Amino acid sequence: MSKVFVIGGGASGMMAAIAAADNYNEVHLIEKNEKLGKKIFITGKGRCNVTNASDMNTHLNNVVSNPKFLYSAFNAFTSEDLMELIETTGIKLKIERGQRVFPVSDHSSDIIKAFTILLKERGVNIHLNTKVVDVKKAEKTERGNIEVKLGDGRVVYCDSCIVATGGCSYPVTGSDGDGYVFARENGHDIVETHPALVPLNIKEEYCKELQGLSLKNVKLSIFADEKMIFSDMGEMLFTHFGISGPLVLTASSLVTDIVKNKKITAVIDLKPALSKEQLDKRLLRDFSENINKNFKNSIDGMLPKKMIPIIIRLSGIEEDRKVNEITKTERERLVELLKNMNLTVTSTRGFNEAIITKGGVDIRDISPKNMESKLVPGLFFVGEVLDLDSFTGGYNLQIAWSTGYAAGNSIW
Repeated sequence: MSKVFVIGGGASGMMAAIAAADNYNEVHLIEKNEKLGKKIFITGKGRCNVTNASDMNTHLNNVVSNPKFLYSAFNAFTSEDLMELIETTGIKLKIERGQRVFPVSDHSSDIIKAFTILLKERGVNIHLNTKVVDVKKAEKTERGNIEVKLGDGRVVYCDSCIVATGGCSYPVTGSDGDGYVFARENGHDIVETHPALVPLNIKEEYCKELQGLSLKNVKLSIFADEKMIFSDMGEMLFTHFGISGPLVLTASSLVTDIVKNKKITAVIDLKPALSKEQLDKRLLRDFSENINKNFKNSIDGMLPKKMIPIIIRLSGIEEDRKVNEITKTERERLVELLKNMNLTVTSTRGFNEAIITKGGVDIRDISPKNMESKLVPGLFFVGEVLDLDSFTGGYNLQIAWSTGYAAGNSIW
């Protein structure tokens, strides 16, 4: 039986504490906030996309950074294992589009409730409003392998310490990067951190005019120095600073660490279901049906009303031109614009708006089997503090659950 400290009461920390307690250890879960699961509470717009019900290969394919590192952890604790564990508490789950898993209630508080029940059932000692300021290898191992200094000045010891402090995203939830400090002080390298799953700032001023406009079933492609790095269909949103929405958040994970040194262009295909030839025929049909109308009044059946003035301006066609006066060259230019609306990405938004952190503790000095430091025996790092991140869809939370389980389950 070991004495185990888990620093951080988020997803990975709670799971690590539960797994360690299942091995009959004395487990202390230390959380700086006044309650557990503060970040879980706001995930999925308050609904909590707790995991994804797809198979392990799909999970690995959706991991952006270091997917191979997660093979062992994902195999040892799957999304199915997680769902079964949660439902033992009486909290029911449902599977939605894209295999996303949510509580039936659509309330993230139910997920926190489930884990609180699991922690209490196992006798985990929960310490709220308790800040850790230092973690290091103990000089006198008879008191424990790891020395932990608390914010009130107390120094306590444990046999194993699991750092589950999160990254830098949503700092209001307590994720302020202190885990990186603990890692550096124990000899670990930190891969440069960036906000990920985050909206994008756009150079073009007309985005402000389109603020609030949501586009569905469009295709978004991202180019870095003219090389395509992302392309998918779905939903996106214009904002006062640029673009957001599911498509954009996913694409941002491939942009955030290169946007400073590469030219990043976002290209929107407003009519992905039509080829250029088909779209041209559609325009010709619309023009023939509105032959005596001005250009600005002839395309309202094709585009959202808010977008029409912008498209007219970008097309270079006078808004009061009669459609029967529009030349083939002008029409081809319009087709090209509708299929390739180019936006210049200047940067991502900051950590305050990021769902997760890209970068973190370098996994080269972490054991993929149990998340233990290769430099300091008895010290573990789990969840978002590690250089691991995924696309949206519940995959990031599964990283937290699986790495937390791997660490806790390895301690006896």
